[in-house]
Amino acid sequence: MRNIFVCDIVILLLLTVGLSAKEKKIDFDKDIQPILSDKCFHCHGPDAKKREAKLRLDTFDTAIAKRKKGAAIIPGNAMASAIIKRMTTGDQDDVMPPADSNRHVSKAQIELIKQWIKEGATYSEHWAFVKAKSPKVPVDGKDWARNPIDNFIYKNLIELKLKPNAEADKRTLLRRLSLDLTGLPPTLEEMAMFLTDKGPKAYEKQVDRLLDSPHYGERMAWPWLDAARYADTNGYQGDGARTMWPWRDWVVKAFNGNMPFDQFTIEQVAGDMLPNATSEQKLATAFLRNHMINGEGGRIAEENRVEYVFDQLETVGTTFLGLTFNCCRCHDHKFDPISQKDYFSFSAFFNQTPINGSGGSGQTAPTITIPPAKEQNILKTKQDKLNALTKVLIDEFGSLAKAKSNDMEWALLQPLKALAQHQTLVIGKDSSILAEGENPNNDNYTIIAKAPKKVSALKLSGLRHESMTGGGISRSNSGNFVLTEIKINLIRENQRIPVKIQEAKASYEQTGFKINQAFDNKKNTGWAVWNGKPVTQDHHAVFVLDKTFRFNQGDQLEIVLEHDSKHARHNLGHFSIATIGEIP
Repeated sequence: MRNIFVCDIVILLLLTVGLSAKEKKIDFDKDIQPILSDKCFHCHGPDAKKREAKLRLDTFDTAIAKRKKGAAIIPGNAMASAIIKRMTTGDQDDVMPPADSNRHVSKAQIELIKQWIKEGATYSEHWAFVKAKSPKVPVDGKDWARNPIDNFIYKNLIELKLKPNAEADKRTLLRRLSLDLTGLPPTLEEMAMFLTDKGPKAYEKQVDRLLDSPHYGERMAWPWLDAARYADTNGYQGDGARTMWPWRDWVVKAFNGNMPFDQFTIEQVAGDMLPNATSEQKLATAFLRNHMINGEGGRIAEENRVEYVFDQLETVGTTFLGLTFNCCRCHDHKFDPISQKDYFSFSAFFNQTPINGSGGSGQTAPTITIPPAKEQNILKTKQDKLNALTKVLIDEFGSLAKAKSNDMEWALLQPLKALAQHQTLVIGKDSSILAEGENPNNDNYTIIAKAPKKVSALKLSGLRHESMTGGGISRSNSGNFVLTEIKINLIRENQRIPVKIQEAKASYEQTGFKINQAFDNKKNTGWAVWNGKPVTQDHHAVFVLDKTFRFNQGDQLEIVLEHDSKHARHNLGHFSIATIGEIP
C-alpha cells in the first residue's frame, strides 16, 4: 500500500500549471468540468428542481440538443454555440452567468471552453468512475532523470521555462527524505552514517531504512486519519473523551505491514462481516465510528442516529468513492452524478448498524474491548491453546485418544427454553443466551434443548456483551462469574436421567476456582476466571461425558448452571452451549 499516498512535494511538482489551451489538448474533467460546475451547474445541472430553461450542461446529449435559439454547444463551432454567445454578450439581461448570481467567467476560462468546443466538446465520465491508467512517460530530460517521476518533473519545468536546481547536499537530502517518510528529522547518528557512506547506493539504503521504520506507518497514516475524521474526543460542546486510538494503531500497522488496498478497504467498511472475523478485523470497522457523538441533554436520539448514519455513508463516499455525498441529502447533486435517491439507497447499508442515537459517552455501544498488546498476546496464546484442545480434544483426555479429527466439530445447541430463578434469559438469533433484569446475588439457570443424535462432550462459552461490566461476560463488578455446579440431564418420557461428567478443561482457571470444582457436588466451590483484572474476554470450558450418549426422537437435553457462590452477583451474563458427536 506504499504507492497509495505519494509524497506531497512530488504531487506539487507533477501538477500541470499554466498550460494554455493551444499547448495541450483540453481535458474535460480537469479543465472544463470545474468551470461548468462552479459557474453553470447551479441552474443547468443534474438537479431538476433548480434547473432553469430546461437546459442541462452536465451531459453531452442535452448540451448539444437543438433549441429555439440554437444549441448550447455545437461541437467544432465555438462561436455558433449559445454558451459562448451568452458568456461574451454585452447585454446584461442576456449574459451568463447572470450578473446577480455573483458568478463570473474570466476571459481565460472562456478561451478554454472555446478551445474545448473546437476540439469536439468531448465529455468524459466523472473522474472517480474512470479506471486509473499509468501515463506515458515523457522523453524530456532523459539525461537528467534518474527515475520516471523525474521525466514528468523535467517536462513541466521546461514548459514553465524553468531549469532544475542543482542537486541538494547530502544533509538536505536526508532531512527531506526523513521528514517525508517518517515525519521526523534524522538523528545525529543517522546523519553521520549517511555522510560517511560513499557507496553508490547510499541514498537507496536510507530509503529502505526509513520504509522499514515503524514511524513510516505513522507518517503515512496522517492523511488517512484526516480523511476518516479521527479523534479521541466526541466533538460538540462537551467534547468528552473516547477511546479510538486502537483503530489509529490499526491503520499504522496496516501501512507498516504494506496491507493491500483492497483488504484495507474491506476490513474498514465490513471487517466484522467477514467469515470468522478476527478481533483485528472487527477493530478495523472503527473507521465507521469516528463520527462525532452528541451528548447534549436535550438531544433527540433518533435524530442523532440518522446523523451518524449520514456521516458514515458520506465518509465512505468521500474516502473510497471520490464523491461528495453531502449535497444530495436534500436534492439531486448539482456537481457529482448522484441523485437524492442514490443517497438514500446507499444509506440503507449503514442504516442496519446497531446505533440507536442515545448516550453521549464515547464508549456508547456498540463497542469492542481491545486489551493492551501484552494482554492480547496472552489471550492469543490461550485461544491457540483452546483451539488445539478442540482439535485434539481426546488426546488431552488420555483414555479417549483414538478420536478422529472429523469428529471434532462443535454444534451450537439451540435452546427451546432458557429459565432463571430471578433474571430473564433471552435466547438470541445466534442461539446465545443473555441474562437481563436486576442482577441478583445468586441465580440458577435451566436450559432445555432438543437432544442431538449423540453427545460425547459439551462446551460452555462465556461470551462478551456490551451490557456486561466492561463489555465482558458478567455484570459483577469485576466481570467475573463463579459457576458452582453444572448438571446435565437427559429428559426422556418425563423422566430425568443424570448424565455424568468424566473430566473437563478450561481456557483459564482462577486460582482456587478450578474447572473440576464445577461438577464436584459442592456448593462452596466452583469455576471462575478472574486474573487480577476485570474480565473482558470470552472464556470456554469443555466437559467430557463418561460415555457417548445416544438420544431417541423426542428426547431433550437439560443443562443446569448454578451460581450459589458467596461472591454476590457473580452470575454468567452471556453464554452459549455447544455439543460434539460420538467419539469412537
